[in-house]
Amino acid sequence: MSDREQQRLDFLKTAGLADAVRTPLAGDASTRRYERLTTPAGVTLMLMDQPPATESQPCDPSWTPAQRHAAGWNAVARLSAGRIEAFAAVADHLRHAGLSTPDIIAVDVENGMAVIEDFGDDLFVRVIDEGEPQAPLYIAAVDALARLHLAGLLPDVMPGPGGDWPLLTYDAVALQGGADLFVQWMPKLHPELDFGPAAIDEWRAVWAPVTAMGEQKAWVTAHRDYHAENLIWLPERLHQRRVGMIDFQDAVRAHPVWDLHSLLQDARRDVPPELEAVCFNHYCDVMMVDREVYRRDYAALATLNEARILGVFARLIARDGKPRYAAFMPRVWAHLNSNLKKPGMEVVAAWFDRHVPSELRG
Repeated sequence: MSDREQQRLDFLKTAGLADAVRTPLAGDASTRRYERLTTPAGVTLMLMDQPPATESQPCDPSWTPAQRHAAGWNAVARLSAGRIEAFAAVADHLRHAGLSTPDIIAVDVENGMAVIEDFGDDLFVRVIDEGEPQAPLYIAAVDALARLHLAGLLPDVMPGPGGDWPLLTYDAVALQGGADLFVQWMPKLHPELDFGPAAIDEWRAVWAPVTAMGEQKAWVTAHRDYHAENLIWLPERLHQRRVGMIDFQDAVRAHPVWDLHSLLQDARRDVPPELEAVCFNHYCDVMMVDREVYRRDYAALATLNEARILGVFARLIARDGKPRYAAFMPRVWAHLNSNLKKPGMEVVAAWFDRHVPSELRG
């Protein structure tokens, strides 16, 4: 028996769940693993298992950009490094805004484990594939975002059952760091791409206005990974609480459109353009914001995020040996190419025209 397995057994015993039947669940791109726990009484719960030592350090709020770059990727991007206390604190934060997040049953911060409420298997993507009309689910997801954004709730520190966790800003350093994954990793996947120092300097220059805008307008809590595989349909609940949220431990203070474009320009599934437009307009109507300003910001930050995602997928394929992510890349390229045609994206589009041949763009 491994030391980690003994830690799991000890934790479950302390939590009063030594007799629970454990069923491992499929993993994702992270270093976390999950097990479904079924008690002798038939109650199901989830064991979240995230060894703290598997990732680089998260960002200290006091660190300068140079210190963040020296500390590693999690500090640059202001990711939580999968910390259990981050998940627990964000869960409470979102719940206080009137949203559905799993209750925290037991937590072991030192060893990176938690027992949480089981929301079941009705991921948005699954129930839609099984025939549920998708428009009401997406509208519900947009309403849940609007509820979070209208609630305010922007503390510097979020208290939680595992300890406090900072709500950091998704700032220009983090946004540019994400965009830079494209120029760092796409050549590893396509060696014919040659991004020399001049091209990279130009890359950062064309994104500078976008990253500055993203930081300046960071005035809401963002889930940060808000899409159909991280949302669970809970139809027995009321209003925005029908949208069960998971995988939110990397939450930050960000521009309101960040989660919106993550939902509507999904890397993993097609959202019909007409549904994207309906949902975007619905959000603007509920929030009473300037639609044209938000449309430009949406296109700019969505394009940056799609460049980031392409870099992440290239890294997963080239470094981590996970070729299945190649299947998602044409969809992401399609979103990026479409956004490059939007008003305000001319300078970024010109960079792609100069440095990325059309045959490599999806």
